[in-house]
Amino acid sequence: MPEYKVKQGDCISSIATRHGLFWEKVWNHPKNTKLKEKRKDPNILYPGDVVFVPDKDKKEESGATEQKHRFRKKGTPAKLRLRMMEEEPPPQESPQRTSGVSRPRNEKNFSGEDPEVEQRSQEDRPRQNIPYILDIDGNLTEGTTDGDGMIEVSIPPNAKKGRLILEPRTVNEKVLPLNLGGLNPLSEISGIKHRLANLGFDCGDTSDEATPSMGAALRAFQEKHGLQVTGEADQATKDKLKDLHGS
Repeated sequence: MPEYKVKQGDCISSIATRHGLFWEKVWNHPKNTKLKEKRKDPNILYPGDVVFVPDKDKKEESGATEQKHRFRKKGTPAKLRLRMMEEEPPPQESPQRTSGVSRPRNEKNFSGEDPEVEQRSQEDRPRQNIPYILDIDGNLTEGTTDGDGMIEVSIPPNAKKGRLILEPRTVNEKVLPLNLGGLNPLSEISGIKHRLANLGFDCGDTSDEATPSMGAALRAFQEKHGLQVTGEADQATKDKLKDLHGS
């Protein structure tokens, strides 16, 4: 079996399923040791990574002739884990005297400085016991978030797209599109941007290029969580991102 070059959205589970294998057989193969040490998490690969895909093992079963025999195919569904957090209200602005010209909040800073990101003063709170509908490739799952705002369901390893409907059939209904398997490793700039955005600190894009907006989002994240405010993705910041994001 030839080596497989990872594409955006791939993970070990989806690659293994595509080749009729269990993900553990692929991930734990000796020829994937370097990849395993580099990426740590089988669910988070990067486009261009190379995965060795071993051949299938043959297994024989005895049975009487001229009779029908039923075999059950073992499956290894992936786990989707999401945590829902309360949205913070917009900050209250104190009235100020102006000359009659108001400056839009999102106006770009033309002095060459990084755009400002407002500090969040309210602590994050989980959305407890919120009803939801999860739609993965047309398969619907209904439930409620737990006491920590968590949603945990089994999904097909090769699922790519979905949507989460919070508080369905109410005036508060909110639909969130899900891009499954699109999270890049934390060692990549795009991976840092993805996690910041998922935690509410928008970087403006998810490219692999460091931008002023990314620096501003990092400073806001660091200030909120008591880290040294540098605007750089140092190890302490990465560790905090991984801890809060869960991956």
